[in-house]
Amino acid sequence: MGRPARSDQFIPDEIAVVHAVQRCVRRAFLAGVDPVSGKDYSFRREWIRRRMEALASVFGVDVLTYAVMSNHLHLILRNRPDVVAQWSDEEVAIRWLRVFPGRRLEEHLAEPTQNDVQMLVNQPERLALIRRRLSDISWFMRALSEPIARMANRQEECTGRFWEGRFKALRIVDEAGLLACAMYVDLNPVRAAMVSKPEAAIHTSAYDRYRGERGEMIDSAAFDLVPIDTAGAGKEIRETPVAVLKAKRRAKKRTPTGRRIRRDEWLAPLQLDPQILSHQPEVHTSGLRASDKGFLRLSWRDYFELLRWTAQQVFDGVNAKLPPRLAKLLASQGIDASMWRELVWNFKKYFGRGSCAGSSPAMAEDAQRHGRGWHRGQKAARAFFVAA
Repeated sequence: MGRPARSDQFIPDEIAVVHAVQRCVRRAFLAGVDPVSGKDYSFRREWIRRRMEALASVFGVDVLTYAVMSNHLHLILRNRPDVVAQWSDEEVAIRWLRVFPGRRLEEHLAEPTQNDVQMLVNQPERLALIRRRLSDISWFMRALSEPIARMANRQEECTGRFWEGRFKALRIVDEAGLLACAMYVDLNPVRAAMVSKPEAAIHTSAYDRYRGERGEMIDSAAFDLVPIDTAGAGKEIRETPVAVLKAKRRAKKRTPTGRRIRRDEWLAPLQLDPQILSHQPEVHTSGLRASDKGFLRLSWRDYFELLRWTAQQVFDGVNAKLPPRLAKLLASQGIDASMWRELVWNFKKYFGRGSCAGSSPAMAEDAQRHGRGWHRGQKAARAFFVAA
């Protein structure tokens, strides 16, 4: 069976939660030590994390969880057309130009000016298309993957394809499936025997949230969403040596806004606020992420406790008993606690070849909505999910 069309999995006009996996071609190494060449590409991990952070500040896409592995990336993304609809035309234009500045005569400056923004605002048809793209998960992944491929090829002094192909997308259709998938992503370094505890896995969302809860601050990678003055830009180009302009641009790329933020502040909040109606967009106004909406009905404390317990269940066939509080938590999500370890550690086995994941009733409903009889993995899901 061929891979489903993207339009069957998610469209920019509808909110969807998607597990995206981007894998390197052949033996290419994304990050870590390449066992063939012996070269260490670990430095790329932070560059990739910062790129995700930067894109989260301009796209209408929430980054829920992520993990940067040696030869692939895991992300759980939620597109937010409802948030993008709240942005003004000027906001849409500057956000787009920050990521896709186009070709400029003065490439060493390459920053959107007020004139650039206004020119785009005066093209309503193109602006409508751009507004749609800013809540498109495919465009988010494109803006993430293409620069990584160019950088890797430049560092390795080669050309050609770096990624295996288009990213693998798995739509998550309910909160129980999202909890299992989020744990699966956060535990990837533990599964790969890179670390023994999830809080030690740098360049994962679990690490960022763990360190953020302890107050760790980092230099923000968020884009500066204020266009530069056109007249001032022209004067700077005329009166400043090119070398100085390039140095200034490099410095601004390191910290575009000059701000320091909590390590996890660019990620979507984990806990849903029960006091806020589910249809409200909760637009984020500080320029770090799309929205302030959470995605699970449990606290970080509960999530982390369950994550650490699950990380300790490394042996197949050994079913340690969940603490009563965690078992009750899973039951409230409609998950069979006795099957939790199997679900998370072997999530790819049961859902990796399909197009969506979740409880069996939710998958059946989604299949019907898309004119299909069933989804791959739907039968297996019956063993893991029960009525709440």
